[in-house]
Amino acid sequence: MTAFRHSAESLAKLATDGSVPEMRLSEAIAEHLRRTARINPSPAERRSWDRSLPVLARDLVDAGLGGVEMLVEYQLPLTSKRADVVLAGVDRHTGGDAYVVVELKQWSQAELFEGDPELVLVAGSPGGPRLHPVLQVQGYCEHIADFVGALDGESTAIRGVAYLHNAADLDVDDLYVRVQDESTRLFTKTRRGAFLDYLREQFAPRPGADAADRLLTSAVRPSKQLLKLAAKEIKDREQFVLLAEQRLAYEIVLNAVKRARKADSKEVVIVTGGPGSGKSVIALSLLGELSRQGRAVLHATGSRSFTETMRRVAGKGSPKVKGLFKYFNSFTQAERNDLDVLICDEAHRVRETSQTRYTPARLRSDRRQVDELIDAARVPVFLLDEHQVVRPGEMGTVAEIRDRAAARGFRVHEISLDGQFRCGGSRAYEEWVLRLLGLRGDAPALWLGDDHFTVSLAESPQEFDALLRSKLDKGYSARMTAGFCWPWSNPRKDDTLVQDVRIGDWSRPWNVKGDRAVGDAPASALWATQDGGFEQVGCVYTAQGFEYDWNGVVLGPDLVHRNGRLVTVRSASKDPALVRGTTDEQADRLIRNTYKVLLTRGMVGTLVFSTDPETQEFLARLLSSRT
Repeated sequence: MTAFRHSAESLAKLATDGSVPEMRLSEAIAEHLRRTARINPSPAERRSWDRSLPVLARDLVDAGLGGVEMLVEYQLPLTSKRADVVLAGVDRHTGGDAYVVVELKQWSQAELFEGDPELVLVAGSPGGPRLHPVLQVQGYCEHIADFVGALDGESTAIRGVAYLHNAADLDVDDLYVRVQDESTRLFTKTRRGAFLDYLREQFAPRPGADAADRLLTSAVRPSKQLLKLAAKEIKDREQFVLLAEQRLAYEIVLNAVKRARKADSKEVVIVTGGPGSGKSVIALSLLGELSRQGRAVLHATGSRSFTETMRRVAGKGSPKVKGLFKYFNSFTQAERNDLDVLICDEAHRVRETSQTRYTPARLRSDRRQVDELIDAARVPVFLLDEHQVVRPGEMGTVAEIRDRAAARGFRVHEISLDGQFRCGGSRAYEEWVLRLLGLRGDAPALWLGDDHFTVSLAESPQEFDALLRSKLDKGYSARMTAGFCWPWSNPRKDDTLVQDVRIGDWSRPWNVKGDRAVGDAPASALWATQDGGFEQVGCVYTAQGFEYDWNGVVLGPDLVHRNGRLVTVRSASKDPALVRGTTDEQADRLIRNTYKVLLTRGMVGTLVFSTDPETQEFLARLLSSRT
């Protein structure tokens, strides 16, 4: 939970000390973030610190609260999202710890977007509507209360404030519509006096160092796992806290649904984000809310494992709920706009057409699958990560969806989720993986470490197995996966699995192929989530879309280090999808994307091992700075 930390009094001095350069404050914060979180702040972020933080520090000093600790750019646990400032001090009334999350905005003028109390248009700012700052800070407060052990059962100890210190009341007047209770407030420069009174009401005029220590060193409770809460999410009430761009995407969809129905029109929403950025959380939150509103809504994916798991877990005991989960090829005969909303999760798996070898001749069509999905609902929603295309024929991209929608005159909304919720919230790790695999222009880099995520190299398959099993024994979830470099046999007649994955004298079976369990091994679609899955090696088709605490990945002979970089070896792959029908260039990309998916399934840490000695040495050099 990285933060640049100073008392209000010392930060105010740092910002106004005439003996240092004008930019000293922003440079000090930037240097701290580079050192502790491997983050290189943008010029815009630096300007905002120099313009906003001194204002807040002076307000605290003027309120007689110079001892309150300011935790600047506080990283929310298990995400890469950062709150502008968390104030830490002593509760004026109870003497316990008190915290106030402050979202600082430099806006001088803003209004509600089309009268929607959840969305805001900022004067002079490009890029369309933004999430209401009160909702933004409310999400931060709820997330911190959910995940910080020091606040367990004490959610009233944290409150939130949106502070528009450049704006007058009259210039943002309708934003106050969204302020509903004391837990989250909105203040402007017109209400500076009221803001100072609010701060005095929260904090006693005493040092807040101890409260800050407890927040920053607190244990982080495990995140609410997607699958464990899916049933309650859909059938009961919202269980997930949506943060920043997640909540923005959610509100834009709800707004589009209202508008499309009133205007008898269609709008398309595209949400992009890397692994663990919250795409499926948004999808389930929307499915639950729209179902409760009585809207005609369905969830669809191109992933059999994900769809079947959702049907089993979220729809347990309820055929109605199971019926909400479909496949992309379920809409070939759908009536146009028959649905209010179609939520297309894992939309990178959209195929060119819905036809398969099993499609009856009378139903065959050259119609593009993306057009079928767009036509099916007034508001089709596509959630995707373009780096997760792993099979030939998958072609779900932002450009394809946008172009098909825009060509027909439909309004298109695009939202990028820049937060990272898998991999312990480590954006540094995701960037390291992209560079390792050559999916980003820069060369592979040394792993410099991240306090939020662990990466290590096993020296043998036996050590690989033992280390992962030790995590499982300690109560963590763990799975081992590998590139598709070994044959995949059917079960034996005695209902046992063949030990297909062999590395020296170590061997394990692949996960089950079919829909039924084999002995203690769960069915294919449930490998990632059901007891017994650890004893088999998973492939990309069963791992994609899921997460577990500890992630073990075997790099097979289809991805090896040669001449300073990782190269793919198509002939080493046993994936039938790569045998024919793809070019070498396509196969190269698919193999790299496969390992990108496999390497980004972990929430706490990733353990890697390569079957190739030269590649093993290469990985050891990249990870040597942490050994």
